[in-house]
Amino acid sequence: MNTEPTTDPTIEPVTGSLVELHGIAVLDYAPDSPVLRTEQDALDVLGDAFGVHAELVVVPVSRLAQEFFTLDSGLAGAIIQKFVTYHRRLVILGDIAGQLAGSSALRAFVYESNRGNHVWFLADRDELDQRLRPAAEPD
Repeated sequence: MNTEPTTDPTIEPVTGSLVELHGIAVLDYAPDSPVLRTEQDALDVLGDAFGVHAELVVVPVSRLAQEFFTLDSGLAGAIIQKFVTYHRRLVILGDIAGQLAGSSALRAFVYESNRGNHVWFLADRDELDQRLRPAAEPD
């Protein structure tokens, strides 16, 4: 019996699924998967992404510890830095209106993140589809 770890792209991680969206390999996590609370949790997600050769990881808002949205905690910065360091894009997917209403710093952080290409805070899958759709592809 072979017990060697595999990087076979046909094997899906337990809590996410690999999909292709506009030619980009996307690791899409389920809303009910375990909550990311630590830098190690982020590294585990990145390990899944590397294991299936995903370029972009979609993490539902429900999968993030509340501390993520309190910038003073440092959790958002630590998690995002891991994705940038390992050259994987991150999408936080879902409604964060409540968190934004309570923090001007978070509003500014989300605004600046969404202007770039590494980390996006998006409301829904339609918005993700629009972001990833090539300019030449019709609606």
